Amino acid sequence: MTPSESRRLHPWSWLFVLLHQMRQFILPLIATFFFKGDRDELWPLIGVGILTLTSALQYLTYRWQVGTDGLTIRSGWLNRQRREIPFARIHNVVVEQSMLHRVFGVAEVRLESAGGDKPEASMRVLRLDDALALERLVRHRGATQSTEAANVEATAPAPTTLLAMDVREVLRYGLISNRGLLLLAGAYAASMQFSPRLLENLFESWVRSLFGFADAHHFGAPTYALALVSLAVVLIALLRMLSIGSALLQYYGFRLSEDGPRLTVERGLLARTRSSASRRRLQAWTMQEGLLHRLLHRRTLKVDTAGAGTSEHGQRRQRAFRELAPIATPEKCDALIEHLLPPDAGWGQLDWHGTHWSTWVRAFLPGVFIPIAIATALTWNVGPIGLLVLLWLPWAAFVARKHASHSAYAINDRIVAVRGGWWSKHWRFAELDKLQALSLSRSPFDRPWGTASVWLDTAGAGSSTPLRVACLPEAEARALVDRLAHVLARRKLRW
Repeated sequence: MTPSESRRLHPWSWLFVLLHQMRQFILPLIATFFFKGDRDELWPLIGVGILTLTSALQYLTYRWQVGTDGLTIRSGWLNRQRREIPFARIHNVVVEQSMLHRVFGVAEVRLESAGGDKPEASMRVLRLDDALALERLVRHRGATQSTEAANVEATAPAPTTLLAMDVREVLRYGLISNRGLLLLAGAYAASMQFSPRLLENLFESWVRSLFGFADAHHFGAPTYALALVSLAVVLIALLRMLSIGSALLQYYGFRLSEDGPRLTVERGLLARTRSSASRRRLQAWTMQEGLLHRLLHRRTLKVDTAGAGTSEHGQRRQRAFRELAPIATPEKCDALIEHLLPPDAGWGQLDWHGTHWSTWVRAFLPGVFIPIAIATALTWNVGPIGLLVLLWLPWAAFVARKHASHSAYAINDRIVAVRGGWWSKHWRFAELDKLQALSLSRSPFDRPWGTASVWLDTAGAGSSTPLRVACLPEAEARALVDRLAHVLARRKLRW
């Protein structure tokens, strides 16, 4: 790969561009052709022909060139563009291979910057060896073009594996995750393309057959109860099996490795994904531990990366560098955190501070009204037995107190961390040098209790769990904001 050489995409690039553009229409077209048999509805095939032509033009007009300090990309037919991408501005590199990519020996390369909303370049597709060479080139910021730098690379140590998941770990992850629900939702959406009432008709036929069989055999109430329990067990087992299958497809061969300042994640059984990012781009961290995690003595560790923004469809890019440890023992997660954070971060020696005493009350009150409403309705219809629903309230109060007892925050000279949850625990933290902004907020619920919350923002923040210190006494919250503001003013932002 020389600096002056101008390159095209792979000759089959037009096919992958066409398939990408048709992904929204291919199922309806197949359903129309094979099931409805109405050839008058095949006019969209004209659109397919136009898309094929534009895909071929995109291939013919797309050029990329390696320069001394970056890449130059020329594209467009009517509206021609020339895009200069310095190596230093490329923060994340993603190399993806679907099953079709593997058949053709190609890969899709996506170069992402800190802007995050859209990749700087999306090369669909390159030969696999060219894609890996480009990834190495970006990793060394073009240094591999010089003979001296190439010698340095040749003598550099091999990447260090920080975490590798074997099949048993992947199966545990599938057992914990709820990806089976996503697969069922996807199957339902796909069935709607073929017949809007396909699943409803199947369900109605099954219910009629079931009740007809039950009426013919005059089963008693215990038999019905046993049947319902058995059905629930079968559904749960089906969801777990789907989740395990999905985990095997997505996380088989998961490997987190470290090569100098960059981290790389590889995973996937049929479709392989390889994404890498610089360690200094790691922003906020999230560690989670649900009930099944605790039963299996495992945790999940994720990280927000600068540049992992949203796609053109407004959804967060799921394939960006995000998961450091889909599942690992607590000891391994702590070791990863200690290794990747600065040496003096003191993750294991944090001094945790609890939140305001009213935390449990505020967690308890929202769940009070629904049981009271249900108990009132049942009592009105079936009598005092409906008051049994109120037995839920002591359990809800117990859960709220457990949540409050685990809610805490910690801060030292290098990191700030919050923790919360009980049934499903989480820890979220970030280096002080990665904080971009902070704010103090008081909701109408804070004022009666004299509390406030502190919100902390980092680049690339996209987790469903905010980095927020909630329910602090107002004076303590203001002191925390003043302390952090002083730190942010003195230190240089690193991202």
